[in-house]
Amino acid sequence: MAYSTNNAAGKVIQEILNDLPQLVAVAVVDTNSGMSLASHTNSPSINPDTAAAYNTEVVKQKQKAMAALKLTGEVIEDILITLSNQIHLLKLAENNKFIYLVVNSRDTNLAIAREVLRNHAAALN
Repeated sequence: MAYSTNNAAGKVIQEILNDLPQLVAVAVVDTNSGMSLASHTNSPSINPDTAAAYNTEVVKQKQKAMAALKLTGEVIEDILITLSNQIHLLKLAENNKFIYLVVNSRDTNLAIAREVLRNHAAALN
């Protein structure tokens, strides 16, 4: 457990764990620095803190692409990456933070994962 429930990021992690106890990994990430503010994993093979840094680059590159395409008025809500057996979701919050969630696609469907993140992302704002 790499979080404390004494701050907003840790509280969000705990609430997501309450809703999705079977998740693979979760982190609240600062988009500016790429640092994980709070994280948890149920899998020894996934380090959510390392993934946070790489996924920050995914977010930044998508933001650059949107600017290059002049997509004014558009806001990234989430970014979905599907693997053979996993769903990786990046849910952006309004204050330069995002939630990184990994679930097994056999245990959790996309709609449930998205709804859980939508419900808890507002707590970071």
